[in-house]
Amino acid sequence: MTKDLEKIRSGHKLLKEWDYQLKTVDKGYNMRTLYVNISDKTVKEKSVSEEMKMTFTGGKGFGMKLLWDGVTPETKWDDPENEICIAAGPIGGNTNYPGSGKSLVVSLSPLTGIPIDSNVGGYFGPYLKFAGFDAMEIQGKADKDVIIYIDGDNGKVQIIEAPFEAVDSHVIGEQILDLFAENEEDKMNISSVSAGTGSDNAWIGCLNFSFWDKRRKGVRFKQAGRGGIGTVFRNKRIKAVVVRFSGLNGASTHPADLATVQKIGLKLHKEIIALDDQQCRMRKVGTAHLSEIMDEYDLLPTLNYKYGSHKDAPNISSEVFYNEFLSKGKPDGCWYGCTMACAKVAEDFELKTGPYKGQKVLVDGPEYETIGGCGSNLGIFNARDVLEINFYCDTYGLDTISFGTMTAFIMECWENGILDKEKTGGLDFTWGNAKDTLELLHQISRGEGFGKIAGKGIRQMKNYFEKHFGADRKFMDDIGMEAKGLEYSEYVTKESLAMQGGYGLALKGPQHDEAWLIFMDMVQGLIPTFEDKAEALHYFPMFRTWFGLQGLCKLPWNDIEPADNAQTDEPAKVPEHVQNYVDLFNAITGQSINKEELILQSERVYNFQRVFNIRMGKGLREHDAIPYRSVGPVTVEEYESRVERYDKQLKEKAGIDPAGLSTEEKVKALRKFREDQYEQLIDAVYKRRGWTNNGVPTLEHLKKLGIAFDEVTAVVKKHL
Repeated sequence: MTKDLEKIRSGHKLLKEWDYQLKTVDKGYNMRTLYVNISDKTVKEKSVSEEMKMTFTGGKGFGMKLLWDGVTPETKWDDPENEICIAAGPIGGNTNYPGSGKSLVVSLSPLTGIPIDSNVGGYFGPYLKFAGFDAMEIQGKADKDVIIYIDGDNGKVQIIEAPFEAVDSHVIGEQILDLFAENEEDKMNISSVSAGTGSDNAWIGCLNFSFWDKRRKGVRFKQAGRGGIGTVFRNKRIKAVVVRFSGLNGASTHPADLATVQKIGLKLHKEIIALDDQQCRMRKVGTAHLSEIMDEYDLLPTLNYKYGSHKDAPNISSEVFYNEFLSKGKPDGCWYGCTMACAKVAEDFELKTGPYKGQKVLVDGPEYETIGGCGSNLGIFNARDVLEINFYCDTYGLDTISFGTMTAFIMECWENGILDKEKTGGLDFTWGNAKDTLELLHQISRGEGFGKIAGKGIRQMKNYFEKHFGADRKFMDDIGMEAKGLEYSEYVTKESLAMQGGYGLALKGPQHDEAWLIFMDMVQGLIPTFEDKAEALHYFPMFRTWFGLQGLCKLPWNDIEPADNAQTDEPAKVPEHVQNYVDLFNAITGQSINKEELILQSERVYNFQRVFNIRMGKGLREHDAIPYRSVGPVTVEEYESRVERYDKQLKEKAGIDPAGLSTEEKVKALRKFREDQYEQLIDAVYKRRGWTNNGVPTLEHLKKLGIAFDEVTAVVKKHL
């Protein structure tokens, strides 16, 4: 390693060094951001005005505003002026309240062409904040690979030419620690952002945010997975962004009322310790516990979302991962002070394929989304195979959700004769073929073969298959699980109209972090009317947006609940925890908001983002369309697998007697009914959100929210 480090250091060339004045955070804010342009080597700070703070709050809001100012309506994802913005938020980085270690990353997406935001753990965002900046924006494109280094102990920012570091994250993550940490203990003070060789060659690239696990003596990662931000990162020729900060303590956010922050946090810590074992078992198995729940309720994506359950699903249950692979007996978590501790890891996992075959590695996860996307949705019901796919997606810098969903699409195309070995270069995409699924991953990393086609995502594959293979576009549009260009995350939504809207109306594309309404809608029946669903599709996206403004994880909100939550008026909202967040924000910032103003903070940024989408050429009703596979059964096979359910719905909901109809006729009739339901839902949601019937925020609504700036209204007026 010493010889390797000597070689790496020998290639370093300092391209720019910029000194800045260190200062402490005050009430959650620095009131300045960091700007780095790697084309012309400009490094500077930008002040945050009171107006910006009050309008955009922080986190995702700051990222959206900085990106808006940095790009034009003509900017493409691979143009130098596209930015990557990273921010924490005023609550982010505090060590008293569980789930406060998140970063929010914003950029123009290669997949969608509109702003993407991704919520990620790890230490980088909090350390950036304590190093002196509420956000950073990276613009430009380097001629050669570079590292950006932010030294929050000495007040320096450097741009360093870095030709010899690795690209894959698990390797460069270790190299960064050896290069920048002074000793073993100092590794806790270093965090990096990297991508991987997959991000060099695919549009589904993710970013890996690191944290040092001193108990396991290894670097670990959490992913800003969605929308291809890792692709933007590598297109800019960035190998890593590194931040140093030492001296973290419970008062580092310098809250207005530390005693209240500590009191609120202590209450939740006790709740988690007392109740988690009886509720979601996050401390034991993390989000993997959802795999068996989704299978039980027919919601686990199976064979490209055709079905919601499978007889072999127990083979990839959380208990299998826990018993056979996951590390036990050591504390865990991706940020200090988070007793939820849901970040799980497999230690000494020996790889069987690829360039690192034979190596023993740490594998973070698997999260539920990876189990669903890279397991059941592909017909892969072997836990070891899922973990190997998980590791290589991570180190190559590829989103496991997009990879799993697009590979499921490929497999259904194979099943229907659209693809064969001649077209795939010899790869066999029969359901469950883990061997060739992994080979596809390695091809994407190398930029070779069928991997070059697949790595562009489902929307581009549909174009390619239609043009080069003569594939039926209508069928591919029905089964290709993408909307706005982004692949679906891992829930079967056929029986939840509200969740269909939660995906289709999500601003960045179909991701469940805006609104997860399946249980409220399908299981509990709490939102029966279009108006009820519209209200839920107003409140929950606004409330969940708030986590992105603050630097918070969603899980401590509703994956742990007070013992008496079921007896409250609105248990789905977990009202005690909502009040926790209001009190926490006020105690840190010194402001005085209530739960209604919390929603207003989000509504400002949410509507701004909708206008941003419109500015970039999307964001209208036509762009909220969804594939029919997410609405109902596309094929006779699907219909007949749940024939009693669908026949009953035809008769009781659509008023159509299925007796005497062929299955093809029943599929067609059900489709007409369900597509009409989705359109009626859109009408109701737009009305509740203060938008026109074409999905454009009205001028009156923008004025009410205080975001009717000239450049915003100029966009809107073109569509009114």
